[in-house]
Formats: sequence, structure tokens, C-alpha cells
Amino acid sequence: QHHHHHAVGSPQKSSQRKIDRRAKQATMSKLQNPLFESTSSEMPQLLSISFVDDPQGSLGAQLTNCDKDEPQEMFTPGFATIGRLLEGQTVARKCGVQVGDCIVAVNGQGFRRFAPDYKDEELENLSKESFVENDHRVIQMSRGEGYSSLLRKIKAMKTDKTGPPLVLNLERYGWDAKVNSWPRFLDARNGSVPEAMKMLQEHEQWRKQNFPIDLTRDGIQDVLRLKAVSEIDPHVDNKLPPTVYVNFAKLQAVENISSDDVCKAFVLFTELMLARSKDPKSPKTCQFIDLSGVTITSGFRVDLLKKIYQVFEPNYPETLTKMVMYPVSTMLGTTARTLLNFVNERTQKKFVITNSLQRVCEELGWSQQEVENCGGVTEFMHKHEKAGSSLILE
Repeated sequence: QHHHHHAVGSPQKSSQRKIDRRAKQATMSKLQNPLFESTSSEMPQLLSISFVDDPQGSLGAQLTNCDKDEPQEMFTPGFATIGRLLEGQTVARKCGVQVGDCIVAVNGQGFRRFAPDYKDEELENLSKESFVENDHRVIQMSRGEGYSSLLRKIKAMKTDKTGPPLVLNLERYGWDAKVNSWPRFLDARNGSVPEAMKMLQEHEQWRKQNFPIDLTRDGIQDVLRLKAVSEIDPHVDNKLPPTVYVNFAKLQAVENISSDDVCKAFVLFTELMLARSKDPKSPKTCQFIDLSGVTITSGFRVDLLKKIYQVFEPNYPETLTKMVMYPVSTMLGTTARTLLNFVNERTQKKFVITNSLQRVCEELGWSQQEVENCGGVTEFMHKHEKAGSSLILE
């Protein structure tokens, strides 16, 4: 499964290098985990919203009704999720609730669509003190009934001054747990349940085969050290997601980097960026292909983009906000579009192929002044990449 691609050098030198590196790795692995796990798993975390300290407090959250008999609700374990958090010192904010958390019980009484896959004690509990055991009751009712009976129960507990204070139990799922990812797969297959199911199963198979990613692979470390694949996340409070950065000139310059290692590096950053999403149901990244110093004559390695696309498209559907390629002369632009004809139409609409830094900054929400002050996009990336250094094994 793990193919090691070693630089071609004199055998003595490379085996000596391997020994040095192994010694380094031995000390490294104690400090740092050389295996990269996916940033999302199927196991939820448990948490509670408790009104014990503030019985009259306001919940401060808008609920999303997940009881409309729609195919995208198929894997949602309850009838309501947190849709939006309101401003202010609300009970929800004090309890650390996040968008996407799913209500599964009220004061110990279950409001579930189906039984849980895990026992409570197997799961991480984020609110130990206020957690109330619950009966995991499953309700089979007609459309909308589960949601309205949940609301009635919440209201009853909230208005009853003599009874115990309201406690809601919630489950929190990662951005790629089926609860959250299923609607994306469904979308990518235009609402066809059987096709989306097949796509999701193939993705789960791919996950099993590809994670954890072994960061000690020479090729991956080379890609990371060169910053040939990296990230740009300026954390301006803009509406645009972080960017996975690919420096084409650096990838093309190195003969011995396998496309497999490039894809793996690309997956590392995609996973890290998607995990930063505020809403696990709609995790997003942008992609930036830095073409500084790349000419058509230098051999535009379209095979690399193809390989990245073949990993990205089936496994991270509906997560791309836009892909920007820059700088691209008008002539190279036409060629680039032709070369990228293997990409499906939906994704092609998200391409921005441009020669204008101003357009790049508008599209990705960067400050053009800052990019220019840094001396260009490549330097701007060096300034704003956080995750990369933690993946490099010294």
C-alpha cells in the first residue's frame, strides 16, 4: 500500500541518508505522530445544553427541522439540529454548542430517528457535569411529528417552574461523518439516492485504504518542505474559506516526486482546511494553483492536476468554492481550459483562470496591498501558512 519513492542517488549515500533519517524518525515519533488520521470520523461527541444555572435563560439558537421526509435527512439521528447561534450571552453559547449539533434527547427522554451506533461510554463527552443519562428512545411518527413533539417537550420543560430545569442532549458529528456528508454526496449525484449511496460507499472504501497517511514517506516530506502544496488562510473575517495552495513550478521541477505523494499532500491540506468550517454540513475550501514561472513549453504537467482531481472529485464532493489559476496569459488560458476538459461541468464553472492579481484577491478575499507588500502570492503563502510546519518531520 505504501510505495516509497526514493531519490535516485548513489546507493551508499542514499542508504546512509536512510539510516540518518530512521534515527531521526525514531526520536521524532516520540514527539510527534507520524501518522495523519482523517480530521473527521463517524463517532460523534456528546454534549449537553443545561439550564440548571440559568432556568429562565434564552437558548439562543435557531433549530433546523430535520423531519421533512427528505432524502438528505436519512442519516440524521434526531429531528432537529442547531441551525444558527444568536448573538449574546446565551445558554447555547455558554454550553459551547456549535452549528450542526443534533438534539437527541430532552431531560433523559430520547427523540431519535434510529438507535445510536455507539454506546455513550465509548464516546467523548464534552459536558461531563451536566450530562443526563437518556433512554435513546426511537420515535417512528409521520412526517413532522417527531420535530413538533420535540418542540412541545422542550416548551413544557421550560415553562414548568416546579419540575427539573431543561437539559438537552446533543451529538456532534464531524464534517465527513455520514450525517453531514450525505447531503453533499446526494447533491453531487443530483438527488439520486442509489447513485449517491454508491459514491459514498466508494468514498468510505477509499478512506479505509488511504488513512492514516504516513507522514514519514520521503516524497510527502519533500512536497511539504518545498511548500509545493501548502495553505493560505489569512483569517480575515471574510466569508471565503481557506485556500489549498499548489505551486506548479516546484512540482514540475522535481523529477522524483510521484503524483501519489502530491495527491497525499493535497489530501492532508484539504482535510485540515475542511475541518475549520463553521458549519460541518457545508465544509468548503478554495484552491489556488500558482503558475508563476510555468510556461506551456516547460511542459505543463496536466497529468498531475488530473490525478489530484481524480482524488478530490469523488471524495470531497461539493466542497470546492473556487479554483484560481494564476498567473495565466491569455494564450495559456485557452490552452489550460482545453487541457482541463476532463473536469465535470459543475466544477469547471468554479474555475477562475486569470492574469490579474486584483482579480485573484477579489476572488479569494485577500488584501492586494498585503500580497504586494509581501512580494507576491508565493511569499504571501509563506506568511499565512500555519498547518504545514506541524506536518514536517524534522
